[in-house]
Parts: sequence; structure tokens; C-alpha cells
Amino acid sequence: MKKVLLGIAMLALACGQARAQEAWQPPRTPDGKPDLQGTWSNASLTTLERPAQFRTQTIPADRAQQMEQARARMMAASNAPSNPNEGAPTDGNANAGYNAFWIDPGTQYGVVKGETRSSWIVDPPDGRIPYTAAAKKHLEDRLAKVRGTWDGPEIRPQGERCIVGFGSTAGPPMINVLYNNHYQIVQTPTHLAITVEMIHDARIIPIGEKRDAKGFDTWLGNSVGWWEGDTLVVQTRNFHHDIRVRPNMGDSYYVGENPVVTERFSRAGPEAIHYEFVVEDREAFTRPWRGEMALTASKEPMYEYACHEGNHALPGILGGARMDDREGRVTGIVGDSE
Repeated sequence: MKKVLLGIAMLALACGQARAQEAWQPPRTPDGKPDLQGTWSNASLTTLERPAQFRTQTIPADRAQQMEQARARMMAASNAPSNPNEGAPTDGNANAGYNAFWIDPGTQYGVVKGETRSSWIVDPPDGRIPYTAAAKKHLEDRLAKVRGTWDGPEIRPQGERCIVGFGSTAGPPMINVLYNNHYQIVQTPTHLAITVEMIHDARIIPIGEKRDAKGFDTWLGNSVGWWEGDTLVVQTRNFHHDIRVRPNMGDSYYVGENPVVTERFSRAGPEAIHYEFVVEDREAFTRPWRGEMALTASKEPMYEYACHEGNHALPGILGGARMDDREGRVTGIVGDSE
């Protein structure tokens, strides 16, 4: 009898939860469309492509928790105050230099549809970008040039030059980076504006009937949007040639020479947007690749990222390279450049 009562109680609970989920409706703008406005974040330990340490799309909850705790301990150690009695890194002291208080990559792995994800890419199933051999070589050649060339500002990555954020923070697709992972969305019946915290990039997307994006090449491409039911679909083409390879530390990638990026924005709950994207380019990829992530509502405001083209860091970078040239040192960095 107790088992029967327990079963009835569990069934009632499940039905109640299902009714609660069905009852939730997205807030709507005066023109009746789902309201996407607000400040959102994609800060996460999950990366675009699946790291080799993971074999499946989903990370077991206990393993994810262990890795999150280990990273928290590492970050706490990195945030420890510098020892004023130690020399600078240039004196051969590897323990001196930056601490990590200024970065904000996230503290947890991303959860999408109730699953803890090892990568944002869900198709192909291995979570990796399906490059053609020529596209893979193009990416590697470009990254090698960025890592080892300081002849002038035009070769340095856009994030370093404060033109657009490093990696693919502004997108599309919009991918999390080391810090400044906030996005502010403002919506009208005819346009959607997305302000990106990193280097204050802004995307202004006209909304109307379904049509192809057209126009000349721009840094963030040319976008158009339309509604399919309660989902906003955004298509982007015509990226500037210098943004097709997107350098990021350990998570760089290439969108191809003639890519089409299709994004989908759907309200998934009071504090979440379900964000999907598909990247297509027949010359660069053996098949289209698709990803999905959760954008979560942020209680923190957007902060100004006071970085602008021609800022003082770039002359310092190039000046340091000239000093290395004079002193006969080989200039180079480990990993992907910002």
C-alpha cells in the first residue's frame, strides 16, 4: 500500500511540474513578440569545441562538480596577493606577475536542456568543427602568423587592436571568452540591438520578413532577422576578411571565406534564453556544424570596456618587439594570441 501511495505521490508531483512548465509563458513586448530584452551572460567553463578529456556531450554531474571545485581552488591560488619581495618576471621569477582577479571566464560548466555540456557544438556528435584539409591548414597558417609577427599593427589580432573583441565574443556566433561575457539586448518591432561588453561591440539587426542578408563586408557581418513563431531567427553573411579567423586562447576557429551563420533566440524560462547557431561554408567544412548554449539573466550591469583603436598598448607591443629585434631575441608566445 505504501508503494502504491508513493507512486501516486510521485506521479502527482511530475504532473504538477509539467503543468508549471506548460503554464510559463515568455514576457512579451507591446507588439506581442517574446521579450528578449535585458542583460545576459554566457560565462562558462564550457568551450566551443569539445576538449580531448571529454568523450561525450554530457558531463556527469559529480565529475563536473569535482572539476569546478578544482578550478575554484586554482583560481583562489592565482588571486593571492603578489609577494612584494619577489622580483619581476623579467628577472626570471616565474612566480611574479599578474594575478587573476580581473578575469571572469565563469565558475561552472554550461547547462543546456538540463544537461551539463562538454562543448557548445552538438553536431557533429564529436563536438569538433568539421574542417576540410585546406581550411584547417588556413587556420593553422593564420594563427602561426599572428603568434610570431610584430612587423606592424595590421597583422595583430582585432582584439589586441581594440576593433572587435578577441575570439568570437561578439560573433556571430557569440562565444564566451576569458572575461566580459555580458550582452545587453534592446528590442523594437523593427530592430534588435545587442551590445557586447567586450570592446563595446554592437550588432544592430533589422527584423522583418525572411530574406537573405546582403551588403558589403563588415566586421560583424550583415545580419537580418525574422520571427518563426516565438523564435527570433538571425542570418548573417558578408564578414570582413580579417575576422574570418578568430584567435582565442586555446579555442580559436575559422568560419570560412563565405560563411552563413544562422542564430536562433528563444526564451527558455524567466532567466534564460536558448541560443542556437549553425555555421555553413561548403569550402571550409565537410558539413554544417551546429551549437547551442544557454544565455542566463545577469543581475550585474554592463561595464564600459575602455578600449579603442590606437590605444597605448599596441605601440608598447610593437616597441617591445623592436627591442627584441635590436637585442637579437626571438619573439614568440605560447598558445593562441588574444
